[in-house]
Amino acid sequence: MENNKTIEVLNSLITINNERIEGYETASKESKEQDLKSLFTDFTSTSQKCKQELVIEVTKLGGKIAEGTMISGKFFRVWMDVKAALTGNDRKAILDSCEYGEDTAVNAYNEVLKNNLNDITTEQQSMIRAQYHLIVADHNKVKSLRDALVSA
Repeated sequence: MENNKTIEVLNSLITINNERIEGYETASKESKEQDLKSLFTDFTSTSQKCKQELVIEVTKLGGKIAEGTMISGKFFRVWMDVKAALTGNDRKAILDSCEYGEDTAVNAYNEVLKNNLNDITTEQQSMIRAQYHLIVADHNKVKSLRDALVSA
């Protein structure tokens, strides 16, 4: 197992969590609905916890911690959509945008667990699987709220 590849894999997940933190902090500030503010704050906390665990691993390996965001343009577009939806106070549009962002985060974790198991230790695999389940739970909360609006 090559340290540089392990660091790269872990940093890709740090970047995804940076995206979520930045996006949900913005969404929480912009939202007028208290339940969404609370939800976004919880999602921010999830990513802060995940990021902290990943940072510890990169530090142990002597790597440089990924800073900032923008693994791709996807998240930027999502958060611009969220901001526009928040400004218009369109709950369904907000939740649609959040679900799209959550899909991106879930997919990033999926990719690591599918394609990079040889690049990370079994302990790191366990940590990433646990984080994946947290991210999926957040995704499912957004989807459930959105679906409740559709069926209402």
